[in-house]
Amino acid sequence: MTIPIESMNTLRERREKVLNNVSPEKLAALHARGSFSARERIDTLFDDGSFQELGMHAHHNAVSFGMADRELPTDGVITGTGYIGDMQVASFSQDFQVLAGTMGKMQARKIVRLMRHALRVGVPMVAFKDSGGARIQEGVDALSGYGDVFYYNVMLSGVVPQIAVICGPCAGGAAYSPALMDFVIMTRHNAYMFLTGPEVIKAVTGRTATMDEVGSAEMHASVSGNVHFIAENDEHAINLVKQLLTYLPPNNTEDPPHDMSVPIDEMEDHGIYDLIPGSSSDPLDMQAVIRRIVDNGQLLEVHANFAQNVIVGFARICGMVIGVVGNQPMVRAGALDMDAADKIARFVRMCNVFNIPLITLVDVPGFLPGVEQERGGIIRHGAKMLHAFASCTTPKITVILRKAYGGSYLAMCSQEMRADMVYAWPSAEIAVMGAEAAVKILYRKEIEQATDRKAKGAELAQDYRDKFASPYAAASNFYITDVIDPADTRWMLALALRKSLGKRELRPAKKHGNMPL
Repeated sequence: MTIPIESMNTLRERREKVLNNVSPEKLAALHARGSFSARERIDTLFDDGSFQELGMHAHHNAVSFGMADRELPTDGVITGTGYIGDMQVASFSQDFQVLAGTMGKMQARKIVRLMRHALRVGVPMVAFKDSGGARIQEGVDALSGYGDVFYYNVMLSGVVPQIAVICGPCAGGAAYSPALMDFVIMTRHNAYMFLTGPEVIKAVTGRTATMDEVGSAEMHASVSGNVHFIAENDEHAINLVKQLLTYLPPNNTEDPPHDMSVPIDEMEDHGIYDLIPGSSSDPLDMQAVIRRIVDNGQLLEVHANFAQNVIVGFARICGMVIGVVGNQPMVRAGALDMDAADKIARFVRMCNVFNIPLITLVDVPGFLPGVEQERGGIIRHGAKMLHAFASCTTPKITVILRKAYGGSYLAMCSQEMRADMVYAWPSAEIAVMGAEAAVKILYRKEIEQATDRKAKGAELAQDYRDKFASPYAAASNFYITDVIDPADTRWMLALALRKSLGKRELRPAKKHGNMPL
C-alpha cells in the first residue's frame, strides 16, 4: 500500500510548524541573554538522536476568548523521553513562546501522561519551568490541570528523582510543582519564582518590594531555601542536571551508580593535620576536610548558599556514591539553627529514599541560642533532624572531628540514632556541654574562692575535658566504634562503607512516621 503524497506533505508541514515555531530573531534574542528555546533545552539535555516526543500534535479544547481557532504548537509544552548516557530520563519543557507557556488542561494532560510513564518505568523526571502560570482563558480547567500535576509530583516523590529547572517565570500556583520536587535549579538572571509578586504585595500590605526581594534566584538560594542550585544560564543549568544524575539511581529500587572497580588505597594522608587548628576555640574549615576525604576533592554541594553553618552534598569515596553532611565551624561556629536543621533533615531523607549512604562529619558546639530561635521553633526544627537520621536505613557512618556537645551530638547522627559506625579523632570532645561551661556549674564555689579565678577555671576545664569529654571516655562505654588517626580517615571510611553497602534494615509496618513539620 502506498501512502498518498498529500498525507506525507501534511505530516511534514505540521511537524515543521511545531519544530520551528520560534523565529530566528527570537532565538537570537534568547541566546543573547543566555537562554535557550524550549526545544533547545530538550535537545541539549539528551544524547543526540535519543529523544522521542509524546503528544507533538496535542491541541487544546478551549473555545472562549478567541481560543477556538487559535493554534498553539505542542500546547505550550514539549514532553518526551531520551537518554543521558545509559540512563533513560523523562522531561518536559514549557515553551514561553507559545501563549507565555501557560498551563491549560491539555498541557497538564501531556505532563501527567509523561509523569505516569516515569512512574511505571522508573526513570528520573526533569522539568523545565518557563510559564506565565495558569491559562486564564480556560478558567477552572487550568486549575484542575495544576492539581493533577501536583498529585503526580507527590506520587513520584520518593520513587524517582525529580529535578526542576526554573529558567523563566514561575509564578503563583506554578511554584508549588518545583517545591514538591527533589531539586530546584534556577537561572540567576532570567528566572523568577513567587506566589504573590510585588504588585500584589503592595496592594494588600502597602509595602513596596522589588522582584529581586521576593522572587530572584539569589533570594531563594540564600534566604528562603527554595532553590538548591543557582545556574548562570540555561547551559549551566543543564550541566548541573547531568551532574546530579551521575550520583542518583533511576528509581528507589536501585542502588546509586557506585564504581566498585576503584580500589581502596590504605594510604595515610598526613596533609590533613594541617587543617586541624591548635585550639578547639579556633574554627576548622570543614570544606577543606571534605575535599581531602572525597575522590579528586570533588563535592557537588547542595544548598550551598543557604544555612552555610552546615554543608550537604554529593561526592564519592573510592568510587562509592555518598551523601555528605557536616558542620561548618567557619560560619556561626557550626552551631545548628532552624535553617540548618531543615537543610540537613531534607537532605538526609532524600538520600534515604534513593539508597545513598551517608557520611556525617561532626564539629558542633550545640544549637544556636537566641530568643528568635526559641520563638521560631528550634525544638521542632531540631526534631526534624532526629527524625530524619533515626528513620534513615541507608548505611550511616559518622566521624566526630572535634566538638560534639549535648543534643546536637545526637542530632548529628550518633550511635543512638543508629549510625552503623561512629569514629572519632583524638581531638574530639563528646560531652553534655563544653568544658568551660560545665565547670562554671560544677565548680562555681571553687572558682569564686580561687585567688586567680581565670587560671582555676582553665585548670578545672582541662581536667573535665580529659576525664569526661575525651573520646576515650565515650569509647570505653562503646558509644563510639573507634578513635582513629585523622590521616586514616579516608581509607577507614572507604573500607567501612564498602562493608556496609549490603545493609538491609526492617522497620515496623506503618504508613509513615509523623515528622514534626
